[in-house]
Parts: sequence; C-alpha cells; structure tokens
Amino acid sequence: MDSITAGVFSGVLLMAAFAAFISLLGLRINQEYERAVVYRLGRLRETRGPGLYWLVPFIERSVRIDIRVVTETLETQETVSRDGVPVRVNAVIWYKVADPSLAVNAVRYRDEAVIKAAETALRDVIGQHDLDNLLKNRIQVNALLKDLLEPPAHGWGLHIDAVEMQDLDIPEQMQRALAREAEATREAKARLIKAQGERAAAETLVEAARAISSVPAALELRRLQTLTEIGVEHNSTIILAMPTEFTALASKLAA
Repeated sequence: MDSITAGVFSGVLLMAAFAAFISLLGLRINQEYERAVVYRLGRLRETRGPGLYWLVPFIERSVRIDIRVVTETLETQETVSRDGVPVRVNAVIWYKVADPSLAVNAVRYRDEAVIKAAETALRDVIGQHDLDNLLKNRIQVNALLKDLLEPPAHGWGLHIDAVEMQDLDIPEQMQRALAREAEATREAKARLIKAQGERAAAETLVEAARAISSVPAALELRRLQTLTEIGVEHNSTIILAMPTEFTALASKLAA
C-alpha cells in the first residue's frame, strides 16, 4: 500500500506540475500602449490588455497591436492643379489604431493601406484647387485631406490625427511669374497710398484756404509767421509780404 500511495502521490505531483507549466505558458503581459486581439479556435474572442492576462494554451492565440500614434511621410506626388500648373507636393500623416479588432480583421496591411489612401487623397485635393489657393489656404487644404481620409480609416479601425502638406514645388518660370505679380501688387499698393496721401493733403490745403479767405487778418498773420520762420533759418533771401489793404488801395488808385 505504501508503494501504491507513493506512486499515486508522485503522479498527482507530476500532473500538478504539468498543469502549472501549461498555465504559465498562457500568461501574457502587454505594455500600456499595447492591446491583444484574442482568438479562440480561430474565432475572434475579445481585446485584452494592458497588463497581465491569460490565454488558454493551445486553444487561444493573440495578435499584439501598438496603439501609439504613427508618423509617416508620404512620397512626393507629381500632379496638376485645377488651373493647369504642374506641382510636386509631399505631406505627413499622423494616425493611430482606435479599434484593434478592426485593425487586425478589416485590412491586411493597414499601414500601407492608409498611406496609399493618403497619397490618392493628396492628388485629388491638388486637382480640385488652383495654385493660388494651395499657396494661401494650406490650413483648409489640410482639413479637406483629413476629411477625405477619415471614412476609409474608420473602417480599418484607425483614427487620423492630422494630415499636413510640407513642400509644394512649382516650375521655376511660375515662381518668377508669382514674384512679378507680388512686386506689381506691392507697387500698386504704394501708388494707392501715395495718392490717398496727396488727396488728404489737398483737402487740408483747401480747408486752410477757405479758413484764411474767410478772415482777412488771418492771411496777414500767416505772412508774418512765414517771415519769422525765414529769419530763423538765416536765409540770404528775404521776402517782404505786403498787406492786402495796400494792394487793394493801389488797385483803386490805378483805376
């Protein structure tokens, strides 16, 4: 009996050790930025993590997904704007996994898929805008790119954080034309400002003339003030202003 009991005890210990070993095989640990998509006998079960979790050995398996933001630079795209200008443009996209189950089951190569979709959307957006709009309204163009990418990305379990155009290269002759246009715009603005200043000065002179003509003594005071200013400047030429009463009297006598 003792030998049988010892054998049974040894067998139990052996089975317990085997069960413990099998249990340890199923232990998994995910980092805070990781999630595990769990399958049981080939069927989707659930999403687990972060931290410690357990899989049924030989029955369940998991696919680990990183949910941190991914930054990708799109290849330079050569296309034509709506007004027929050839351009070379590239962009940067920021995205992350929002639904790990969809990211694994809905698309095979999710990173490649979202990049190709972004490049296609970039060409479409460039073709819908004139060159002037592309240069001046980049924020609106970036927002439109994001709106175009969100529907397919959502179906793949991804979230688009942002899409931004980086470089927009145009032909050299077009750059010279834009420079001439900008120079002409600045020159026209300068002429307009000068004309407005001259108009304001003329209006001021007209108002001053009206004020002086309405008060005869004001003209004489202005002449005296002019003489004082000339004397202060030590000019060699002296101008003598005759009162208007003298000139008026001389005219009457001559008549």
